[in-house]
Amino acid sequence: MRIGKDVELNWLGHSGFMIKNSRVIYIDPYNIKEGSEKADLILITHSHYDHCSVADLNKIVQEGTKIVLPADCQSKITRFRVSIKIEIVEPGQELDLGEIKLLVLPAYNIDKPFHSKDEAWVGYLIKMNGVLIYHAGDTDKIDEMQKLTGHKQKGKDFVALLPIGGRFTMSVEEAVEAAKLIKPSLAIPMHYGSIVGSEEDAKEFVQFCKEEGINAKILEKL
Repeated sequence: MRIGKDVELNWLGHSGFMIKNSRVIYIDPYNIKEGSEKADLILITHSHYDHCSVADLNKIVQEGTKIVLPADCQSKITRFRVSIKIEIVEPGQELDLGEIKLLVLPAYNIDKPFHSKDEAWVGYLIKMNGVLIYHAGDTDKIDEMQKLTGHKQKGKDFVALLPIGGRFTMSVEEAVEAAKLIKPSLAIPMHYGSIVGSEEDAKEFVQFCKEEGINAKILEKL
């Protein structure tokens, strides 16, 4: 899927995405295909196996790949066959990577035990080529999402990638409430179809969003 003029967004299944402009960026690659394009930049939201998968990272790292991750992921990142760069982040940080700017946001559960706020796990707001892409990570609807509206700029495409699978993250209904709070130009469901959540959940999310006047779309898995 193309966003704006120069950004391509692909869903890899579960919470995994590949974003391309002049660079290849992955977020939480999990169970991706052999022979996938090599990464210039990889963003990891937290240390759970379906988000920080060393086996999948090994498929896409190349000499000089930069991996951005929370502190507790570092112990899982063993030595790769090539030399990479690691940047440890925490909520509230901003990174300037040239044409790509990152705002690191918190991601946590409010009424579930799986993703504690104390873990300092994250989501990312990616700014590139006049486009904003928010990957929420594994989260519930949290107050910090309100801050995203301050980063929206007139005329910019603002895409929100929101987990809908329930149990570990927001349910469909909660994700719709998050979309109403964030007010993206496009909401895309994730975190469904393999471990939790179904295609029917994704269809419900899109339908409920449209009933609330929010543009939403299901991406076909790459």
